[in-house]
Amino acid sequence: MQPIVTIRDLCKSFAGVRALDKAQFDLLPGEVHALMGENGAGKSTLMKVLAGVYGKDSGEVLIDGQTVDIASPRAAQALGIGIIHQELNLMNHLSAAQNIFIGREPRGRFGLFIDEDAMRAEAERIFARMNLRLDPHTPVGELTVAKQQMVEIAKALSFDSRVLIMDEPTAALNNEEVADLFRIIGQLKSQGVAIVYISHKMDELKRIADRVTVMRDGQYIATVSMADTPMDTLIAMMVGRQLTEVENDFPGTSGNEVVLEAHGITRGGMVRDASFVLRKGEILGIAGLMGAGRTELARAVFGADPIDAGEVFVRGRKVSIKSPEDAVRHGIGYLSEDRKHFGLATGMDVETNIALPSMKKFLSMGVFIDQAAIEAAGERYVKQLSIKTPSVRQQVRLLSGGNQQKIVIAKWLLRDCSVLFFDEPTRGIDVGAKAEIYRLLNELAAEGKAIVIISSELPEILRVSHRVLVMCEGRITGELAGREASQEKIMQLATRRETTAAAAATA
Repeated sequence: MQPIVTIRDLCKSFAGVRALDKAQFDLLPGEVHALMGENGAGKSTLMKVLAGVYGKDSGEVLIDGQTVDIASPRAAQALGIGIIHQELNLMNHLSAAQNIFIGREPRGRFGLFIDEDAMRAEAERIFARMNLRLDPHTPVGELTVAKQQMVEIAKALSFDSRVLIMDEPTAALNNEEVADLFRIIGQLKSQGVAIVYISHKMDELKRIADRVTVMRDGQYIATVSMADTPMDTLIAMMVGRQLTEVENDFPGTSGNEVVLEAHGITRGGMVRDASFVLRKGEILGIAGLMGAGRTELARAVFGADPIDAGEVFVRGRKVSIKSPEDAVRHGIGYLSEDRKHFGLATGMDVETNIALPSMKKFLSMGVFIDQAAIEAAGERYVKQLSIKTPSVRQQVRLLSGGNQQKIVIAKWLLRDCSVLFFDEPTRGIDVGAKAEIYRLLNELAAEGKAIVIISSELPEILRVSHRVLVMCEGRITGELAGREASQEKIMQLATRRETTAAAAATA
């Protein structure tokens, strides 16, 4: 079978950094082809070249065996190539149909007015092809993230796409929504659409991918059958080594000093009468389903959102935390689940990002910035946390997700925070970088830092937590010791709604 897409010896550099080094790839009709590799391996760059977002420096791209020059996204669309980016690109105030056909709306007689009926009919035809029930007139802003993603897929299909590139498509979806997405992928596959699927989630790839191509440091490593290749083999190909498993031996922390207490924290219906304690040298996991109130609880304690009721104590002393600035002053740091928007200034360099929360330390005579001291601090933490960057002057946006996350950690370590909230610390991070983050969490706890980790991945919670709190509908429904916790026990508590708990109490 002739490939739809063939890529040979593709090279691409950014600011002197080689992102792709003679990369290769091929895609067959009607297959789901996974693209795997650590962050910074070149996966997204390779696909953006195919989608016309980036121009290549050298190499060759063939469509149906013919060499092509894909100079722009419009040129890619004309060749039947569509891409669904990790960050959705939709206009919330417009309807689903308007988003699909924006800039090329069907026109009525004389081409003066948009033919709304024709646009709706065409959108319905595409939705029918996807076996998707969705009113084309619904404003996109009223749809769930999963449905918005379906609109993006419909938009790509409206160009008669034969190739669909999906970059981390399930990052913000729950299990039911993932099942819906997989159903639609199966539908498209049966119609001959070829799909490139970029993801770090191994279990998903095993379920959906036919073949997998592994990349490392911008280079092609191998293409293998997904069904016939063990996960350990794939991971070793990705990272170039066998990963050393980081196991938490759960040392006792019950006698350690209590550094943070929260009593009766309430915020609307999102957090209801939540209380917990956190001890020195402890990693406290907070688990729960989407919408359980985990992030809202952390943001309330950190002062990012106002609370309706509740008290916070730091080392036994009641404190008033009305803003993140108050929290930081009391030694509390917060690593947001959305590091690019709330944790980093991605247009600035590494050393500046690390120094930002501690900038007063670097003022000479209270006025002049000591740039040499900032650079030295940046170099120190780049070395300490093994941050992969050409220099501390490199813009953060050019680094991989795992290295960006380490920079967020570095800035709070420089600020000398004794309490650290990690919200989804490994979201969008590859398996190699995950192992490094887990090792770093254990090291920080061993040094006496008190850590709260919020994660949607139960194996992650179980792997690193000394204790686990479980939330459901804004309430803390239970606590488990790390040694006793299991996915089954966590899920029982995560689905223990108030009505269920009340019924159990009266039984």
